[in-house]
Amino acid sequence: MLFLVFIILSAFAAALYIALAAQATVWGAVGVFVLGYLGLNVLFVAFFFLHSLFLPRLEPEQGIEKQRPFCRGLCRVAAQFVCGWLGARPRFKGLDKLPDTPFLFVCNHRSGFDPLIVIGWLDKYNIAFVSKPSNLEIPGVGKTVRHVGYLALNRENNREALKTILQAADYLKRGVCSIGIYPEGTRSRSGELLPFHAGSFKIAQKAGVPVAVACVRGTENVKKHHFLLPTPVELEILELIPVERVKAMSTADLADEAKRVIAEGIRS
Repeated sequence: MLFLVFIILSAFAAALYIALAAQATVWGAVGVFVLGYLGLNVLFVAFFFLHSLFLPRLEPEQGIEKQRPFCRGLCRVAAQFVCGWLGARPRFKGLDKLPDTPFLFVCNHRSGFDPLIVIGWLDKYNIAFVSKPSNLEIPGVGKTVRHVGYLALNRENNREALKTILQAADYLKRGVCSIGIYPEGTRSRSGELLPFHAGSFKIAQKAGVPVAVACVRGTENVKKHHFLLPTPVELEILELIPVERVKAMSTADLADEAKRVIAEGIRS
């Protein structure tokens, strides 16, 4: 993780201070370590936002032909950076169920850390999320993730929502990325599953891809802690619904099936 690299570099700087300074003190070494660590963190955040300034602007309805690998890598590192600072310690189960080809990733939604766990540690599976428009308007962040394949879904406008669904299906067909959705549409504050929006499952049907149903546990506790008090979180791939079943089911039935599987996963 990046924050561990920063700790090592800061410790190295403190050791150099002790070795080279004529009147080195313990408190001086501590100061070098703290300032070095905080400075490296600030530099990374500044670099992330400055980099976004040089990216071409994409209009809301404009898709991408292919991902920018550097943006994808930067998002992965940034996700690990945030989770590292706040002490999220992810564990994974059932990853062997995920295919090597594009798929629709479906999961329950407990906190804003849910997609960060996927972005930071499941880069191998190249999952870009469909999210609410406000998330893609965050300065620096929105511009960067759009070049990775993230899409905004406006549930208040059916016509715009359909455009997003078709764009997501196009990404899957062309192998640009896999697509992740949280069909509840927002975070569950109680832990109980909220009603699923069935329309988002059209993405898998139109693209002709399987649906990976997952369950996340513990991310709602991350914001209460920090890197000195780590929080275990778990992401489990519960079931892969094959293409044949995806095509044979209605979107409502597909949503009900995914919700049933996730509900059982939460209880287990």
